[in-house]
Amino acid sequence: MDIGDMRREFESEGLDRDHLDDNPTRQFERWFHDAREAGLLEPNAMSLATTGSDGLPDLRTVLLKYFDDQGLVFYTNYQSRKARELEENPKAALLFPWIGLNRQVIVQGRVEKVSKTESLKYFASRPRGSQLGAWVSEQSQVITSRGLLEQKVAEIKQRFSAGEVPLPSFWGGYRVIPQRFEFWQGRPSRLHDRFEYLRQDDGWLIQRLQP
Repeated sequence: MDIGDMRREFESEGLDRDHLDDNPTRQFERWFHDAREAGLLEPNAMSLATTGSDGLPDLRTVLLKYFDDQGLVFYTNYQSRKARELEENPKAALLFPWIGLNRQVIVQGRVEKVSKTESLKYFASRPRGSQLGAWVSEQSQVITSRGLLEQKVAEIKQRFSAGEVPLPSFWGGYRVIPQRFEFWQGRPSRLHDRFEYLRQDDGWLIQRLQP
């Protein structure tokens, strides 16, 4: 199927260096706020790219749960495919596709596990069904039927029926510690505005990139 004629012009006010905060986390917070205020669906959804020892890139969508100057945090099963790849190569890239605002943000950096205290704090805030789901799923492993998964759910519900659901030892958070941010603003005729922040010893180098 030829879809080469699918296109639209990106209309926006553009992005100038004077509009950017010197701190990329604060700039990200501004754009994240804009995405929430615009009512975009799942503004914290981000594509997470990892690469294991085989060199084959892998990609999936996860949810950002926390960010500050130290990095951006998401949670997952520590036995999942993404976790295995991060163990082999603790670097990742994130993409926030805020298409409704003609914007996207790319973050690249090294990755480390968050503390057990941080994981426990977030886990305790999750709905009970999500807590139980963390115990049920051997994420990324083959399963023969949906029925078997639902049977495991029933077993876990029974196991923890009397009280709170504890944090699984195999579940927790990762923090992407940025080495690079890119802020992309769509413009007409594909002459987009792109600015990157590169981490340096004394701060961040900010420069415009050609579209």
